[in-house]
Amino acid sequence: MPEAGMMHIGELAERTGLSLRTIRHYDEIGLLAPSGRSEGGFRLYTEDDYGRFMLIRRMKPLGYSLEQAGDLLRAIDAAAAGGGAGTDAGQLLADFRTDAQERRAKLVSQLAMADEFIGLLAERSQA
Repeated sequence: MPEAGMMHIGELAERTGLSLRTIRHYDEIGLLAPSGRSEGGFRLYTEDDYGRFMLIRRMKPLGYSLEQAGDLLRAIDAAAAGGGAGTDAGQLLADFRTDAQERRAKLVSQLAMADEFIGLLAERSQA
């Protein structure tokens, strides 16, 4: 049984919709390490870890790389720590937000084109 407030990798996988393999891979490449280990050596995760995994999961449909996800997480950590690095981190977070908004707008445009295409196909199939 995990420690209070902690969850095993299986529960994290179920809650995030990520595979165990993906979660382990993120740990192996240093993207997201577990917050702890059980006495038996099993990975243990917190709610904060869950939030970080979900942030990365939400980046994927917008086409961000794992390297960019790491950059974002480091900026979030630096901004939370404050100080001189917080200013650069704050700008990086603002840049990410602007870029995400632009990527979203592109997806909305692509979705509109897909809807138009489906409509054109429907017209032709009724003719």
